[in-house]
Amino acid sequence: MKRTNNVLVEYSDSSDEGSDSVNPIEKKTSEQIVKRRFIFYIYFLKQRLTFEFDRKLPPVSSSIVIASPVDNPALHQGRTRSTPHVEGQFAAHVYVTLSLATNSRLKQLVQSILTDAKKDVPTIHETWQVDPSDKKPELHISLSRPIFLWANQREELRLAVKQLAKKNKPFVVSFATLSELTNDEKSRTFLAMEVGAGHHELNLISVSLGPSLRSIRQQEYYVNPRFHASIGWALLHRANDNSGSSAISDSFCTAVNDTEVNLTSDIDQATPPFHTIPHFPKSLVPSLNESHQEKLSQVGTFNVKSLTLKIGKQVSTWPLLGLDN
Repeated sequence: MKRTNNVLVEYSDSSDEGSDSVNPIEKKTSEQIVKRRFIFYIYFLKQRLTFEFDRKLPPVSSSIVIASPVDNPALHQGRTRSTPHVEGQFAAHVYVTLSLATNSRLKQLVQSILTDAKKDVPTIHETWQVDPSDKKPELHISLSRPIFLWANQREELRLAVKQLAKKNKPFVVSFATLSELTNDEKSRTFLAMEVGAGHHELNLISVSLGPSLRSIRQQEYYVNPRFHASIGWALLHRANDNSGSSAISDSFCTAVNDTEVNLTSDIDQATPPFHTIPHFPKSLVPSLNESHQEKLSQVGTFNVKSLTLKIGKQVSTWPLLGLDN
């Protein structure tokens, strides 16, 4: 039997009718519509985001806002900060403390000196500080300038001062003379009792503190320090700064040159309520030394048994142990 071959037949007309081909003009029009819709969507989204960011947000509750400290001279007899407050930064100070017991000879002498000083300088203020826990006044002998620490540097300085206290032995100090000193900003002048005995030991501790201060980029104490305990201070005229600033600490102190002044007219010209003077009158310190220097040298010596570091409001004190290791 003869086999017949199967032949595939093409139906060109039917296949053309069923194809997905699109007219080029219609395709271009469709693409334009999609593109326009996309551009409109982007424009709408941009406007929406702009509205959201520009919309005024409700105020933050005052209960969760940390208020920045306000420097109010009225709270500090006219004193203001020498360095503006920086959030996260802490003022620090290294010193030794001498307690002024109520009936001690030293306290009675200091009060007598101030009484005489106020006859010539009525605006002089007492500088001793009162411990809120026992209400006993203290005299401070500075071993550093004011130091400004970041939070992560506080422990480093604490350890350094603690080690200094561990290595140094207790010693005694005495006072030799009265003098006038002024701070580095020339904004306050101080009536001070300068140290006689104990100067060497104080200088040794201050110099030993130097490497630690340099490591946190702080200025060391003076090259030729005049260790002292301030007992009185007065505001000075500010020649080129009406608002001005002055350090609350009395650590920045250097000697001044005395010249004769008329305190009565200076006080009258000062702006209330903070009276200022150019400096103490020339005769004040010599007169006070003539009346009180002998008593100052005879008042005795005072034991220094500890080293104190104040960071912000936190005060840390370590005993002097004199240990080699």
